[in-house]
Amino acid sequence: MKNSILLVVAFICCGVWAQDNHNFTRQDTLRGSITPEREWWDLKFYHLNVAVEPDDKFISGSNEIRYEVLQPYQVLQVDLQTPLTIEKVTQDGEVLDVKHEGNAHFVSLKKKQIPGATNQITVYYSGHPKEAVRAPWDGGFSWKKDETGKHFIATSCQGLGASVWWPNKDHMYDEVDSMKISVTVPEDLMDVSNGQLIGVDHDKESKTRTYHWAVQNPINNYGVNLNIADYVHFEDIYKGEKGELQLDFYVLKNNLEKAKEQFTQAEKMLEAFEYWFGPYPFYEDGYKLVEVPYLGMEHQSSVTYGNKYENGYLGRDVSGSGWGLKFDFIIIHESAHEWFANNITYKDMADMWIHESFTSYSENLYVDYYFGKEASAEYVLGIRKNIANDGPIIGHYNVNDSGSADMYYKGANMLHTLRQLIDDDQKWREILRGLNKEFYHQTVTTKQIEDYLSEHSGIDLSAFFNQYLRTAKIPKLQLKVSGKTLKYRYVDIVEDFDMPIRISVNAEQQWIQPDGKWQKLKTSNTIKDVEVDENFYIYNERL
Repeated sequence: MKNSILLVVAFICCGVWAQDNHNFTRQDTLRGSITPEREWWDLKFYHLNVAVEPDDKFISGSNEIRYEVLQPYQVLQVDLQTPLTIEKVTQDGEVLDVKHEGNAHFVSLKKKQIPGATNQITVYYSGHPKEAVRAPWDGGFSWKKDETGKHFIATSCQGLGASVWWPNKDHMYDEVDSMKISVTVPEDLMDVSNGQLIGVDHDKESKTRTYHWAVQNPINNYGVNLNIADYVHFEDIYKGEKGELQLDFYVLKNNLEKAKEQFTQAEKMLEAFEYWFGPYPFYEDGYKLVEVPYLGMEHQSSVTYGNKYENGYLGRDVSGSGWGLKFDFIIIHESAHEWFANNITYKDMADMWIHESFTSYSENLYVDYYFGKEASAEYVLGIRKNIANDGPIIGHYNVNDSGSADMYYKGANMLHTLRQLIDDDQKWREILRGLNKEFYHQTVTTKQIEDYLSEHSGIDLSAFFNQYLRTAKIPKLQLKVSGKTLKYRYVDIVEDFDMPIRISVNAEQQWIQPDGKWQKLKTSNTIKDVEVDENFYIYNERL
């Protein structure tokens, strides 16, 4: 990670944000926990209405927040990050009192909040939003220009939080059921946001256009985006598992021909991932690829793209196997997040591995679908060199903290190892598809995913996940050969870790089940050669 471009890919490709240390603050708690001012109400609908003034890098607007009352309470938390400011909050036409505490804002409601009732507040805000330094991993607004000098603008905010540019309930546990997004821009530009375009209003007097987008499915806050440029548009239809899926592509004019060629990979991606994961989760909202002035991000139904129309990761193969140059990393990786991140979404940022481990592993499955199992194994084994083993994959709960970036490459190899343990590719595929069906449009915890995988694999994976998610230790298989006897055991393991593994003794393949104690395997012939199956993510040592 420190000295290699390949090792920073994990942070770059999806905007992973993490604390540099563990000195968490009250602001981290207010951002990362389900506070009393959050838990009493359930999000139903947003209408985000924002005007963007590119020349001044200024935004203003409102967000209507519709919610259901779950339990009586009279204070509601809304999140909006400085330097943006809340101008006022209203309910039923009345201006409400707001107590501000950093990026958390506590609204005192006058109307009695009765369980079962559906109510709405409107938050008005404005200001100069945080400008992204190195989007998407240090997000905010990217204010750029295209080659002709026209504005080229985009948002990115995973980890940092959507409240960096619009007011919302900025915690992942509660996804809004649906939303409308209205973005006003100068008339020579276009906004592309999530969902389907339902209308465009042209105000000739102010020389602006307002683009209205409707999102029919639940969406997480960081998945909401706006992208503003002098775009050209082309489209296609993908005939998938749930019927016809609308594909829309928005790119800069000078990249149109390159995009028409490179973006054919979108249909190949959909074919592979519908095979492995089940139907694309957002048929009603369509699928878009949108060119942006940063690398890319998994914005729901509005996947952003900045990989320079090259295969690989900016033209590089992150695996070193050669297979990574057979596909456009950003199209494949970011689109796979539609299943793991946007369909199945973590409740707490500490469990970000649910997004990133499965999605990094999806690159391997894409290779498997088009180039075969051996090729896919070479790819996933190749990315092992990028694993740092610098800390647990799971982060700290309730403080908006993600774990080690090893959630990408180590997480992918953990899942590749699990495929070996299951040792039945049809069953493995059914499990992956089952996850997306069981947790369709849901926010989940690590425990839910662990329990599902244990139940449907028929294997108690408790120690397996404790080893790979909660420690930085990699199991080491120690081997001692003496004549016709092979002794073996694991070291550097958690309690009860006894993962079976395939080995070959004198070219004869067999399974053993080591644990922390020495065990013996006796053979009829002198042992000349022992090979450990490299598809299992362990170390091995001959003593």
